[in-house]
Amino acid sequence: MYMRRTHVLVVGVSLVLVAGLAFVIGRATTPSTTTTSLSVPTTSIPESQPQVAIWPFATSATRYTDPVTAAFSFAVQYLGFTSPLVGDFHASGHRSGDVPVRTSPGGEVTTVAVRQLTSDHTWWVVSADAPTLRLDEPVARATVSSPVTLSGQSTAFEAVVNVAIVGDGSVTPVATDVVMGGSMGETGPFHKAISFATPTVTGGAVVLRTRSAKDGSYIAATARRVAFAH
Repeated sequence: MYMRRTHVLVVGVSLVLVAGLAFVIGRATTPSTTTTSLSVPTTSIPESQPQVAIWPFATSATRYTDPVTAAFSFAVQYLGFTSPLVGDFHASGHRSGDVPVRTSPGGEVTTVAVRQLTSDHTWWVVSADAPTLRLDEPVARATVSSPVTLSGQSTAFEAVVNVAIVGDGSVTPVATDVVMGGSMGETGPFHKAISFATPTVTGGAVVLRTRSAKDGSYIAATARRVAFAH
């Protein structure tokens, strides 16, 4: 079952010892459970960005104790989805699983993969996949340099797939472009070399997104973790 999310509360954690109990501030409602999105001072979690993680940024104080909240935040803040519909978490392993995200009832599903990667047992987004946006190259966690060749299969309104190359620490892309695949529900190949200014950070993501023919909003996305050659 899907529930429309309108916002996520992410607040700083203040640990106050009262009668030996610690209270964590910052709570949101999910489709099936009460969850907490956890923000802690970065000085208390000196971790670097996990090698496979796209979101959240280790340089941020934001951490997520709930996988659904992590997926929702990623969909809104990183992918740029407007008021997405977020489904329940489906475990695929002891510390990993998927969360389905749609931008409208009955719309295409973008599957957000999440894992617990760090000692604080919080959740990190490692990839996103939409069936109409298959990215064959680069593969996940490939080391890329400019220009990077993108190839795969897609179908989109007027065949246009929006590309963003994003470095860790900022949602502002270091490069944007488009690739042209299939359209009108017919899948077709795309292949293009895209130049970008190499960021100073070591990792980031290649993001593919398609827009609605109705209002131009993003409706599906595929995101792959990559490393940048320096």
